[in-house]
Amino acid sequence: MEPDLIPNLSSVTICNGDSKPAPESASHIKPVNPESKTEILEPCSNNFSKEVKVTRQTDQMRALQTNLRDINTSRSDFIFCADRLIRMVVEEALAHLPYDEVTVTTPTGAKYAGKKFKKGVTCGVSIMRSGEAMEQGLRDCCRSIRIGKILIQTDSETGQAKVFYAKFPSDVVQRQVLLLYPILSSGNTVSKALEVLQEHGVDVKNVLLVSLFCTPYSLELLRKDYPELRILTTEIHPIAPSHFGQRYFGTE
Repeated sequence: MEPDLIPNLSSVTICNGDSKPAPESASHIKPVNPESKTEILEPCSNNFSKEVKVTRQTDQMRALQTNLRDINTSRSDFIFCADRLIRMVVEEALAHLPYDEVTVTTPTGAKYAGKKFKKGVTCGVSIMRSGEAMEQGLRDCCRSIRIGKILIQTDSETGQAKVFYAKFPSDVVQRQVLLLYPILSSGNTVSKALEVLQEHGVDVKNVLLVSLFCTPYSLELLRKDYPELRILTTEIHPIAPSHFGQRYFGTE
C-alpha cells in the first residue's frame, strides 16, 4: 500500500509521541498528568508479560535518560545522548533476531564455531517522524537493512489517528520487523501502525517494537490488543518525554 500524501494537512498534527489518550476502558492504569511539578516519580518495575523487555539499567544508561529529560540540556547534547541511547537499544534488539550457527577458519588455521546474523530476514519500519531518529542507529548496526516508513497523523478536530503514507519492502510479510518508535505515551500510534502491518500480511508475533521510553498505560493497551507483540524499551515510567521528536529535529 502506497497511499498518496494528503495535500492539505492543516487540521492534523504529526505524532512525535502518542498525543491522544487511550480510551479508559483499555486499561485500569490511569495516565499521569505530565504538568505535575511537585511529585518525583521513579521508573516503574516491569510487571508485564515476558514479551516486554527492559534493557539492563546501568549508571551510564540512567545518565543518558536523565539528559534527555532535562530541560537544560542543549540540543546538540540532546541529539548526542539520544543517538547513544538509540544505539544501545538497537544493539539489544539485534540479540532477539535469528542467527545461523557457522564454523569459520581463523588466521591460525583453527576452526571456530560461532554465529552469524541471518541476512535478508529482517527489516526496519519507522513511524514518522520521531521514529526516523532511530533509523541511523539501526543502519550503523545493519548496514544493508531495508527500512520502511509509516506516516500517522492525528486529526486535531476528531482526535482520530489516520494513516497517510505507508511503504514497506515488498517481502515484508516474510521478514522479522523492527518497529521503531522512541516514545510511547498512550500506545495509540503504535496500535495504528500494527493495524497497517497486519493489513500487509505481517504476523504481529514477527514484530519487535523498539522504543526508548514507555508508560505503563501504553504497555497495558498494547498488551491487551496485541498480546503476541514483543516490546523492548530502556525505561517504563509514568511520564514519557513527549518533547523528544521536537527537540531531536529542532521543531520546538
